[in-house]
Amino acid sequence: MDNQEKGVERRKGGSEIDPALQQEMQAVGDLLRQKRKQMNVSLKEAENATSIRMTYLQALEEGEMDKLISPVYAQGFFKQYASFLGIDGESIVREKPFVFNRPEAQEFSYGIGTLEVRGNPGAGVKWFPNAMWVLAFILVLASAWYVARFFGVL
Repeated sequence: MDNQEKGVERRKGGSEIDPALQQEMQAVGDLLRQKRKQMNVSLKEAENATSIRMTYLQALEEGEMDKLISPVYAQGFFKQYASFLGIDGESIVREKPFVFNRPEAQEFSYGIGTLEVRGNPGAGVKWFPNAMWVLAFILVLASAWYVARFFGVL
């Protein structure tokens, strides 16, 4: 039996979303959308007021928290957007923290391939100051020995 037939949705990374969790995410998103429409505010106006990109606001309203960068951003964006709409986002996050968490580890790619590890540019020169101090110390000792011999102390 296929996962789609069981009523289990797939996330963009291929992992499965529990239907109950999907329903909770959708309910949270519907709350945001209803409040925004009740206030007669467009997504563009909400974007300008909150400085959250419209694509992220749409993801929040559609209950697709996994489209956001990370669970931390999802919570932060949700709280900020909810505050803008006059909703206590903090209490919703406390009541339903599972809506904003991702169970699987996220892969992140800079899109530039494997990064090379470079050596420290100044690593080869670190011995030079130490050598100069040792040389100065030897010169001071030699001078002291010479002066002591000159005055007959040694």
